[in-house]
Amino acid sequence: MFKPIITVISAVAISAALYQNQSETKPTITPVKLQESKNFGQAAVHYKTYCGGCHGENLNTFIDRKWKYGNTRADIFKGIKNGYPDGGMPSFAAAFKDNEIYNLADYILDRLKNADKYAVSAKPKSNIFKTEKLTIRLDTIYAGGQSPWSIAFLPDGDLLVTYKEASLKRISKDKKATEVSGLPEILSEGQGGLMDILLHPEFKKNQTLYLSYNKFKKVDGKTVSTTAIMMAKLSGNQLTEQKDIFVAEPYQSTRRHYGAKMIFANDGYLYFSVGERGDHDRNPQSLDNNSLGKIHRIHADGSIPKDNPFLSDKKVVPSIYSYGHRNPQGLAVNPKNGQIISHEHGPRGGDELNLILPKKNYGWPVISYGINYNGTILTNRTAKEGMEQPLHYWVPSIAPSGLAFANGNIYKGWDNNVMIGSLKYSYLNRCEMVNNKVVKEELLFQNIGRVRDVRTSPDGYLYMTVENPGIIYKLVPIN
Repeated sequence: MFKPIITVISAVAISAALYQNQSETKPTITPVKLQESKNFGQAAVHYKTYCGGCHGENLNTFIDRKWKYGNTRADIFKGIKNGYPDGGMPSFAAAFKDNEIYNLADYILDRLKNADKYAVSAKPKSNIFKTEKLTIRLDTIYAGGQSPWSIAFLPDGDLLVTYKEASLKRISKDKKATEVSGLPEILSEGQGGLMDILLHPEFKKNQTLYLSYNKFKKVDGKTVSTTAIMMAKLSGNQLTEQKDIFVAEPYQSTRRHYGAKMIFANDGYLYFSVGERGDHDRNPQSLDNNSLGKIHRIHADGSIPKDNPFLSDKKVVPSIYSYGHRNPQGLAVNPKNGQIISHEHGPRGGDELNLILPKKNYGWPVISYGINYNGTILTNRTAKEGMEQPLHYWVPSIAPSGLAFANGNIYKGWDNNVMIGSLKYSYLNRCEMVNNKVVKEELLFQNIGRVRDVRTSPDGYLYMTVENPGIIYKLVPIN
C-alpha cells in the first residue's frame, strides 16, 4: 500500500512538526467526514508503523510539550498531510487518504487525554477529601522547613524527620521541633542532601538508626559527591558512634539521581538504592567496580551476606543485588508476601514500578518507555530478553517518590494498596494491584504539594511529607 520511501522517511516523521512556537497562524482546513470516527484500530496501526519510531509507542514526545504549529485536530492534520520540510517533517499526503489522516489526528488527541487528569490548578480548600472509597482528613503533624525528605517513627511517639537541606529534626507529640546534632558533612545541592532515615529493627534495644546522605570530596579542585549510608546511635537529641557502612563508587560531579531509599526486608538484611547519577551510558549496566544504578543488600552492620548474588565475581561490588536502575526513590516490602518492590524515575515518561529480584537487570537505558527530555528518542526498545519488565509504568512521568502499603484494617477498601507520592503533579497515587499488576489508580489530594515521602507508621496509619513549604500530614479516615 505504501511506497518503501515512506518507511525510510518515517524515522524523522512528525517530530519537529508540532514543536515550540504557538505564534504561527493556524491553517483553515475543511474536515472530511470521518469513516472511522472512534474506531482507532487502523489509526493505531498507522501510528505504530509510521510515527512510533520518532515519537515513542506511547506518544511520549507529544506529552508535556510546547506545540510549534498548534495542537488542534486541524493543526495535526496539516502537519501530517503537508509536512514541514524545514523542520525535518515530510508530507504523508501520498501515503494516507484525508480520512485516514483525520483518524490518526483523533487517535493522537484521544491518547493525550490521559495527561489531562493530572492538570489541576486549584489548591485544596479543605483538609477533608472525599475519595472513591473513603473520606480522609489530613492532619498537619508539623509544618516547617522546605524539603522534608523522609520520616521515622520513634517508640515514644516522636518523629525523626530528615530535611534535604542537611537538617535532622525530632518532632514531639505536641509538635515541637528540636534539632538533632551529630550529622556528617553533607552537600546539599541539586537533588542531594540529607535524604532517607531508617530505624534498626531492634531500635528499642540498640538505639541504632541509618541515614542516607550526599557525601562529597574535592578532586582536582572540583567537588564530587556520592550516596553514602551512615549508621549511628541516637542519644536524646544527639547522634553518636557515627560510621559510614557504605559509600557508592565512583563519585560523580553531577548533582542528581542519588536514589538513597532504604528498607529492612523480611530476611533481616538492609536494602537500599543508588541512582545512576545521570550517567546512563556508563553506570547502570556496568558491574565492574561500579555501585551506581543499582539496588544493594547488606547486613545491618554493613558486612556482606554470603548469599549475595554477585559475590563470586571479584570485579563486581559485592553488595549489588540488582542493576540497570535509573533513580529508584521508592522501596518497600509487601506485608502480605514479603516481596520487595521499588519505583524509579524514568526520563520523560517511563517511570516504573518494579518487583526486585536478585541478579536481575532492569534494563536502563537499553529498554525504556520514556524518551529524552529534549524530545529525542533514547531507545526504540521497550523490551529485551534478559531484562525485566516493570509491573507498571507511567507516561507521562509522575516523578514518583516515597512508597508504602496501606493497612486495610484502618483504610477500609485500601487493603494492601500501593501508595506513591508524585513530585511532578503534587498528589498521592493510590494503586490497586492484582497478581502484581496495577489494575486501578486513584489520584488523591491533588495539588497538595510535591509529595516527597509516604510511610506507614507502626500503628498502621499513613503519613506523607510535602515540600516547599515542608509539611508532614497524617491520613485519618473519618467515615
